[in-house]
Amino acid sequence: MFSLQVPQSENKWKLAARELKKRWHFPHCIGAIDEKHVEICKLPGTGSYYFNYKHLFNIVLMGIVNANNEFLMVDVGANGRVSDGGVFSNTLFCTMLKLKQLCIPEPDNLPESDMKMHVLVGDDAFSLMENLMKPLVIET
Repeated sequence: MFSLQVPQSENKWKLAARELKKRWHFPHCIGAIDEKHVEICKLPGTGSYYFNYKHLFNIVLMGIVNANNEFLMVDVGANGRVSDGGVFSNTLFCTMLKLKQLCIPEPDNLPESDMKMHVLVGDDAFSLMENLMKPLVIET
């Protein structure tokens, strides 16, 4: 399932980036991506298709949110056996991201830097891509 709230123009993505910078102090970030495994009852005729390593039946809800934690994209229904990164790589959003069909602005210079980007941010479950990064977490 592909949400209709995905920004449909460069200007709307830039607005999302401005809001993320204002609220979370992260310039040129256009959204945050994560997944949630939702436990379900075993569906008839599915065998172990939805059975995961935690010995539960579940489906995966994957979403991308803006600065206000509002969904920009939701994909629901992948079986819980698939890795988080695998779920993302099988979405229409990921396909369109790779094909540059989402109107994401071209990378732009970060403030006071030569580094250029417009990115989504996700955790270690996701592979690095031109428009997808993982922040460095320093534990103290």
